[in-house]
Amino acid sequence: MDTEPTLQTATTERSLSAEIKLYYDVHVPQPRPAPLLIALHGYGASKRQMMREALAMAPQGFALVSLQGPHQHMKEPKEPGGPLRFGFGWLTNFRPEESVAVHHGALLELIDSLTNEGIAASRQVFLLGFSQSCALNYRFAFTYPNHLRGVIGICGGMPGDWETNQLYKQTKAAAFHLSGARDEFYPPARTANYAAQLLERASDVEFRSYDAGHEIVQPMRDDLRSWLEQKVLA
Repeated sequence: MDTEPTLQTATTERSLSAEIKLYYDVHVPQPRPAPLLIALHGYGASKRQMMREALAMAPQGFALVSLQGPHQHMKEPKEPGGPLRFGFGWLTNFRPEESVAVHHGALLELIDSLTNEGIAASRQVFLLGFSQSCALNYRFAFTYPNHLRGVIGICGGMPGDWETNQLYKQTKAAAFHLSGARDEFYPPARTANYAAQLLERASDVEFRSYDAGHEIVQPMRDDLRSWLEQKVLA
């Protein structure tokens, strides 16, 4: 009878470095440089979907960028027998610090590139995240406190290391968090303390709840447009 070989020696995990490409869609207005809104999608979505949202909520004259997450995966067809679809995410629970570093590096490069090209006004950069990208964006905003004019979170969470990470700093960037009263992933019981947490490191904080689930609804878009207009003029 054949038997499986017995592993006699210990194994060591190693790693290789590999370059990946991150893709983004950009909308360039006139005149330039313009206020910039960088919009990041949630788990399973794509840059195309988030650009539609950015176009629907941003004031006229904004430059828009929709950055796509680095982790792709297959999705079921919309109908039986149809083609497989694809979606993207930002991180998993396997070495999440590496995904955080990729996210931070991408945003730094993106802001620097669009500023140097004369597309974005350096003091008018806003970062928006829906669902999974929300906490990642807060990590960025409070790690790099001088890079943003404002940070926006929609139906997402706070960083899990908010109380312990020594990299987070005070920022003058404004923060606006929008939540859904019927959100099954981030219900009111979970988000009730978010405003107080954000106020620990930002002085300009607004928190609003909407009659919505885990989604972006029209009243959110309307309020975001007004908020962005106010912050650009402030």
